[in-house]
Amino acid sequence: MFVSLMLTKQKILKAPKKNYMNKEQLSFFKSLLEDLKQETLTHIRDAKERLSNPPACSDEVDRAQHEIDSMLFLRIVERESKLLPKIDKAIMRIKAGDYGYCVETGDPIGLPRLISRPTAEFCAEIKSINEEKEKHFID
Repeated sequence: MFVSLMLTKQKILKAPKKNYMNKEQLSFFKSLLEDLKQETLTHIRDAKERLSNPPACSDEVDRAQHEIDSMLFLRIVERESKLLPKIDKAIMRIKAGDYGYCVETGDPIGLPRLISRPTAEFCAEIKSINEEKEKHFID
């Protein structure tokens, strides 16, 4: 699937602008998002499995390493768990016919951005503005 997906990505990127978010592209992104969801669920399951099966550590260094590993796996579960609703929202936008368009402006998000981040909700311009606002809010 990976090789054919790569060929499809190249084909989609070469498509004329008038074909933006046609049936073929929507089908491609739906498949991409469904694959991403399965991959994410697998990562979460694997991380939880590692957390629930700690090794028997008799050495302090081994216990310390296990603690570090556990923190890493918890961060993976947290990050991946936040991704799942974003994937579901993107799939819902495909079904609603809104996928590929900025939720704020309605402008096209763009194929290169969607291929690199299929859960994107904002065009690059709005995302940049939002990040700048967040940066000032945090500072």
